[in-house]
Amino acid sequence: MRAAVLHETGQDKLEVVDDIEPAGFGPGKVRVRIRATGLCHSDLSAMNGTLPQPAPFVPGHEGAGEVLEVGEGVTHVRPGDRVLVCWLPACHTCPSCRRGQRHLCLTGFLNAGTANFRRTASGADVFGFAGTGTFAEEAVFDAPCAVPIPDDVPFEIAALIGCGVTTGLGAAFNTARVEAGSSVAVIGCGGVGISAIQGARACGAAQIVAVDPVASRREAALRFGATEAVAPDELAEAKQRLTGDEGFDYVFEVVGRSATARTAYETTRRGGTLCVVGAGAMDDQLQFNMFELFFDEKRILPSLYGGGDVLRSYDRAVALWRAGRIDLEGLITHRVSLGEINEAIGQMRTGEALRTSISL
Repeated sequence: MRAAVLHETGQDKLEVVDDIEPAGFGPGKVRVRIRATGLCHSDLSAMNGTLPQPAPFVPGHEGAGEVLEVGEGVTHVRPGDRVLVCWLPACHTCPSCRRGQRHLCLTGFLNAGTANFRRTASGADVFGFAGTGTFAEEAVFDAPCAVPIPDDVPFEIAALIGCGVTTGLGAAFNTARVEAGSSVAVIGCGGVGISAIQGARACGAAQIVAVDPVASRREAALRFGATEAVAPDELAEAKQRLTGDEGFDYVFEVVGRSATARTAYETTRRGGTLCVVGAGAMDDQLQFNMFELFFDEKRILPSLYGGGDVLRSYDRAVALWRAGRIDLEGLITHRVSLGEINEAIGQMRTGEALRTSISL
């Protein structure tokens, strides 16, 4: 079968190969035919080493498809079922799961160190990013990674719900808990940032300022619910004009860099909330002085995968989409085949694409 493979961390491009096969099928596993997958910035972060991932590996973690085969003990899905791929499944038994913080379960991360592909000629192991690897025609996952989806949800929409949409909406709903009538700024307006904007709008925020250096993304943010869109060097003026220089009630950092996180902190009002959504590097340090932490009493809230129970978050996203309260189709600005994956990566790096849907 075909898959896109990164041979070594740090390489800019993927190689599309046809001599790879799923590996590891057995009890507690499912084999899925991937029909659509989104290109998420986290895939690029794994490729360049910002996010740890053993190589060689198949990127992709935002996918949907059909179940081909189920292993012994798997009862929640059967062959033919339509599913989305959950890259962070809950084990329901670890301390985090027992506390009700299932999005902090480490099971999914541990899966990243177990190969679920192999080259057919050499038998060499190939890993799937985050224990999944959806840039492949088929893949084997732990059963909880396969989450049934309703028949009316297209595969390309379900794929987006599997990561970016859930992350952005959940940051607004679950982590920050944006209040109606509040002021919001979102720094970084790719697919996740746009989803945070839609979440803030659904929560009833009165002012939503989108911040991004790419003009096309600023224009898109206005279509998705931002009340204003500015370039980074215009943010200070917007803060002065809209809040009397006090700062915004909620600021979402969706870039994953200490410099933008520091800007987000300074843009948040005293007593306000800074929500860190971007996935950054382990060696990128963010500094505060002890006085400002004490005196300003700003809440600093990281948000991993939307900060809540992902299955409930999936259901909420579907319900809002059905009701016309959020636009998911509009997030997909490009559609490509697997053979065009490197062109899609280039478009994401330049900011041209919000989300690219890859058909397999």
